[in-house]
Amino acid sequence: MSGKTLNFNIGVLGHVDSGKTSLAKALSTVASTACFDKNPQSKERGITIDLGFSSFVVEAPEHVQAGGYEKLQFTLVDCPGHASLIRTIIGGAQIIDGMMLVVDITKGIQTQTAECLVIGEILCDNLLVVFNKVDLIPQQKQKATIEKMTKRILLTLQKTKFANSKIIAVSAKPGGAEASGESPIGVAELIKAMQESSYIPKRDSVGPFLFSVDHCFSIRGQGTIMTGTVLQGMVAVNDTIEIPSLKVTKKVKSMQMFRQPVEKVSQGDRVGICVTQFDPKLLERGLMGTPSVIKTAFGVLAQVSKISYYKLPIETKAKFHVSIGHETVMAKASFFGVENHESAGETFDFDCTYKHQQELLAPKDEDGVTSHLKQFALLEFEKPIQITPNSSLIGSKLDMDVHTNMCRLAFKGELLEIFTDKNYQETQLERIKVYKNKSKEGVVERMANENEIIVKNLLKKDTNSQLFIGLRVKLSTGEEGIIDGTFGQGGKVKVRISSGLQDTTKILLQKLSSGKKKGKSGQENQPSPDNNSEPVKVILNFKKYVFSNSKKIVQT
Repeated sequence: MSGKTLNFNIGVLGHVDSGKTSLAKALSTVASTACFDKNPQSKERGITIDLGFSSFVVEAPEHVQAGGYEKLQFTLVDCPGHASLIRTIIGGAQIIDGMMLVVDITKGIQTQTAECLVIGEILCDNLLVVFNKVDLIPQQKQKATIEKMTKRILLTLQKTKFANSKIIAVSAKPGGAEASGESPIGVAELIKAMQESSYIPKRDSVGPFLFSVDHCFSIRGQGTIMTGTVLQGMVAVNDTIEIPSLKVTKKVKSMQMFRQPVEKVSQGDRVGICVTQFDPKLLERGLMGTPSVIKTAFGVLAQVSKISYYKLPIETKAKFHVSIGHETVMAKASFFGVENHESAGETFDFDCTYKHQQELLAPKDEDGVTSHLKQFALLEFEKPIQITPNSSLIGSKLDMDVHTNMCRLAFKGELLEIFTDKNYQETQLERIKVYKNKSKEGVVERMANENEIIVKNLLKKDTNSQLFIGLRVKLSTGEEGIIDGTFGQGGKVKVRISSGLQDTTKILLQKLSSGKKKGKSGQENQPSPDNNSEPVKVILNFKKYVFSNSKKIVQT
């Protein structure tokens, strides 16, 4: 079947109640076991809360026939649009070749519609816009309303990679959910548009097998069936696969693609894989594949960029919902970047130093100038998750008010390094050389001799002073010196001025010293009011490495 029929995965996304499931039902002639809201909670609430899959087969258009295919099978991935379930959309969006954005024509673009557009921009290049529920508009106003809404959405799409996308107006379920006998409106035109916008996705059967499981169930006497989409590679009957979340390997007993038995499947195929029995409740969804390919991650290093629609600061040490495939986990983020354009290589270089950032910078500054500097994030997960190398990720603030009119998707990225060691903070993070520029300031308490001064307030009493011995300092009067050692128990240090203090500095220090009077307790008071001389400041600038276990500090 797979030799002559091309499987094309289309994500059906949109705001809740836009009619995505009704549209999928109207389009589909063959439904898989996972299709159309099997979840009782979905039926009760009337919304999709899980990924549903259905398919229909049409004649392949000429440009697909040219690639050797006779039939074109559209697999519709019906993604939920409910605000609190956006993590499921992210999981579904990563396995699609194209996107169908369903818009309720009576309401237009809503918050989650915009978020679906953001996800689409990150994860696919192919968009078809469907205006649904046109039957709810009076006949005499339909044409004007469609034209008005088309102009509005095309204006929105101009700012995205989907500019000039095709728009089709339909009514998937005329008369609403309770109506019966009414034929869908515009579905034939939609199918034609889908055929025209289809393409032959790049499929690669080489490399390790990876499979995204979306549903799992048992059939007595046969085994456990996992339905899903092949993300990469290929698998054949009798091959061994690993389910890492269960820490088990299983042999493939048989496979079906929409009720047709097959011997092997490859990237992009929708398939049901039957293996020897295990409890399906243990694996509702997740990843499986060639043994040892899927990693248990405690944290990751990623190259990231800010999503322009997100309007709040994205700060280091803040926590975000990080979605990778079907997994979403809370993670603490630390952001950093290259120092200049010249140091921005093609890959992450562990030999380079990177500058700590208090927050993730926008792709463009206030003047609209694009920033080409690469930015990175260390994401430290609250709990380990199963992921694969080279995955895409999205960082979100899903705990924001679900009724907010603001995009909750904060940043996007690509994995560079997966930390599989539970103690990676101690064993691996030191390889990432991220520094902060630091500055400390003290004042000269007195001059020991013309080559040595005693400095106070530069370091705190409980600071490990040994870390700072040998570092350079600069006086506000211009001289440069070296921290030579500690003085007493109060955090004071000795600074050696190898070239000697300037005469003007000596006079100033003598003035300041003579301006101080001893109090009754023997303690020095501040200079008297009639002494207008400013104290001589001592400035220490250095770099502190954020992930260094030894609290390493350096000067350049």
